Amino acid sequence: MTRILLLGGTTEARRMADALAGMDAIYSLAGRTAQPLSMPIPMRIGGFGGPEGLADYLRREGITHVIDATHPFAARISANAHAACDALDLPLIRLIRPPWRGEGWLHVPDMAAAAAALPRDPARVFLAIGRMHLSEFAHLPHRWLLRLVDAPAAPPLPRANLVIDRGPFTVDGDLDLMRRHGMTHLVAKNSGGAGAEAKLHAARALGVQVVMIDRPVLPPRPQAAHPAEVLDWLHHAPADLGA
Repeated sequence: MTRILLLGGTTEARRMADALAGMDAIYSLAGRTAQPLSMPIPMRIGGFGGPEGLADYLRREGITHVIDATHPFAARISANAHAACDALDLPLIRLIRPPWRGEGWLHVPDMAAAAAALPRDPARVFLAIGRMHLSEFAHLPHRWLLRLVDAPAAPPLPRANLVIDRGPFTVDGDLDLMRRHGMTHLVAKNSGGAGAEAKLHAARALGVQVVMIDRPVLPPRPQAAHPAEVLDWLHHAPADLGA
């Protein structure tokens, strides 16, 4: 009997949850969002305690298949899922959106390299990286534009303008936002997807320099770009999609 664990937190995960409605499936969320959206399948919130804790959970709950639909930059949980599924010989697939592609971007491998790529003199930077790594930019002299889903308890950076909003965003909206704040640079993680792509079109239209942080390298696994592919994987052989 099939029992599915869906590791979520993305738009693709929500769509996957819709596709799994009526099946024996659990949606797992890390809990970083204060008010998560409701799901059509049962939800659990919180971490597992590393790969061993995740393996214990999978064993205890009788999970037979794991779908990793976490954020492309959620490298730790993806690595933990890989290790736990390998330990238990469980099939695992990644539901992941294709990366963005553009011309004239400055590609960097990580947050530290993104900070180093910014000018030494004060600039106006749209720091579109979420809230987890903002401290790595605190030593720089820039004026920041931060757009977050939840309001922080304290100002995350000096000289920062804070916008609390949840995507999807529009090109016209991001053009207006970036014009009003006089942005000269945009730092973004290559998350892919349509929900947050508008800022890249706006940056190109305004001549804003894009510093693009490339995705972390993860262990190879079968991958899918759409929930329908994952359903096919569930109903047939996992190897059909390749690694």
